Amino acid sequence: MGNKTEIKFSVGYQLREDKLFKDIVERYKEKIEEVYFSWLNLPSGRGPIAEKVGYINWEGQKQLEYELNCIKKMGIKLGLLLNASCYGGFNLSVSLANTVVSTIEYLQENIGIDIVTVFSPVVAYIIKKNFPGIKIRGSVNLRIGTVEGMEYVSDLFDSFVMQREYNRDFETIEELNQWCNKNGKTLCILVNSGCMNFCAVQLFHDNTISHEIDVYTRGNITEEIPGNCWSYYKKRENWRKLLQNSSWIRPEDIHNYKEKFSHFKLATRINQEPEKIIKAYCNEKFDGNLLDLFEPSHTKLLFPYIIENTKFPEDWFQKISSCKRNCDKCSYCKNILENILVKF
Repeated sequence: MGNKTEIKFSVGYQLREDKLFKDIVERYKEKIEEVYFSWLNLPSGRGPIAEKVGYINWEGQKQLEYELNCIKKMGIKLGLLLNASCYGGFNLSVSLANTVVSTIEYLQENIGIDIVTVFSPVVAYIIKKNFPGIKIRGSVNLRIGTVEGMEYVSDLFDSFVMQREYNRDFETIEELNQWCNKNGKTLCILVNSGCMNFCAVQLFHDNTISHEIDVYTRGNITEEIPGNCWSYYKKRENWRKLLQNSSWIRPEDIHNYKEKFSHFKLATRINQEPEKIIKAYCNEKFDGNLLDLFEPSHTKLLFPYIIENTKFPEDWFQKISSCKRNCDKCSYCKNILENILVKF
């Protein structure tokens, strides 16, 4: 499905006070197919964009609408994120349905959206029932990485962001791609996640983010979630897992995927330098600290060391796309890390 002869990206909107995100999009519009965004303080897969620990950006909606309208005029699609993993006691409620419907109605009237990315099957059902002309995309956080997983919810979703743990498994990718082509669905991939593969606390973390306004305005026992990547990578002996246990794709390797996916998603909503990410992947080349391109980025945990992207060996992609993931019996990634880890 879709155009697989040229790679175009979907990038995540940032509401910034120092500059306008639309200007970044303008510079790379020939390679950007879609801009996805969350709506102000509605729960999503990231924290609210217009409120930080009680401080509200009252100009946020005005700026967001202005920028989205500018982006729409560039001929770029707009994707709304309603991808929170939890709505608490509202999970099945009429109140949730009313919020979803009223939000989409407002956006359709004032801006015009093309697609909605969803985690909750209830939210997908609400949209399908009330807005049959809007495409619905299954979130990467649904962890759909099998044909069976797609079949179970095929009536709800028009496209799927593949479970990121399979980004380097071309046998699985081909199987999913064939099913999507046969069933009129679109297969999508998240390119630059910094999360650990098969993270045991991912769902807990996702649920925490869904309730971020409540969670982080309380007196909490810890600011850090035990067991997640921020805790794990504090230990230098675990840094090898940045190579072994990850799903990210280097800009130089992205061309290997162009015949398999119709949609390439870049995570750029919380990275401090979203243009660096967009530029690197649009150019399919990057000189510098590879960790800077990921979301989350663990750059500060490795300081004063960086992972120098230009030092990767020529056989890197061939190795990681064909290995059997027997990391305990293989030292390839561990040895590579020693060569690409540079003191800044």
